[in-house]
Amino acid sequence: MTMTPAIKIEQVTKDFGALKALKGIDLSIEQGEFFALLGPNGAGKSTLINLLAGLLRPSSGKLSVMGHDVVSQYAQARQLLGVVPQELVFDPFFNVREMLRFQAGYFGRGPENDAWVDEVIESLGLTDKAHVNMRRLSGGMKRRALIAQALAHKPPVIVLDEPTAGVDVELRQTMWAFIQRLNREGHTIILTTHYLEEAEVLCSRVAMMKSGQIVALDTTANLLKQIPGKQLRVTMAPGSVLPVGIAALVRHRDGDVYTFTLNDVAQVADVLAELRQSQLTFTDMQLLEADLEDVFVDMVGRA
Repeated sequence: MTMTPAIKIEQVTKDFGALKALKGIDLSIEQGEFFALLGPNGAGKSTLINLLAGLLRPSSGKLSVMGHDVVSQYAQARQLLGVVPQELVFDPFFNVREMLRFQAGYFGRGPENDAWVDEVIESLGLTDKAHVNMRRLSGGMKRRALIAQALAHKPPVIVLDEPTAGVDVELRQTMWAFIQRLNREGHTIILTTHYLEEAEVLCSRVAMMKSGQIVALDTTANLLKQIPGKQLRVTMAPGSVLPVGIAALVRHRDGDVYTFTLNDVAQVADVLAELRQSQLTFTDMQLLEADLEDVFVDMVGRA
């Protein structure tokens, strides 16, 4: 008996007039996964999230949450989903705890859910703000309250849309500790982010989007393997011209900083020998491991 996927997206397109925001997305996310959706602005990540949340309708194709179609079974699908939005949207009339209880009630949770609401408040460092009116919170605290709001009804599937954009380090750590715990307890987490190091540390699988399509879909480990060996970053003296032999190995140049992609460590010695023979001076040198950022640049190109 196979488990129902947490999210199933089949041949989904979305057009806004002449603009094709999504051009046929197929994606299945299993229950309990920690999944990253990466891509530059305008790649279609937010459109996809808005379709899942039922805020938009697909032009064609189907989306379901835990087996419930987001169009024909909107209420059930929406109840199973918690979305942390990018924008700070909140009801100014409630204090934090009231808002969370109201949100949980809206999704059919009664007083039996209050202990969970308290746990969310505590886990996100909102305890001393629980009775403060939403409109009197600082930006950082509002952000915490919105994360809490998405989790108030204890949804099995949690979507975090750029959750740490403009968030202080302390909140980032508090939030990730809590989200990782929820994932260990079986919640499915979907993260869209620009912070690739977050995705690398947290997520087991990654989809990379570009211009409304998925251009890569694999485990984080496999994607990292696609980048050859090492990266050597050398800062040259201004005005240096690299010898032809090694210029071919340059993967990226930023002013006088050259990044070489090397298949093995032995090549590092070759590059340095060439530089010495050409009597070129360099002021700094670093050997780097590949990371998702490299894969991203490779697949998606400079956005």
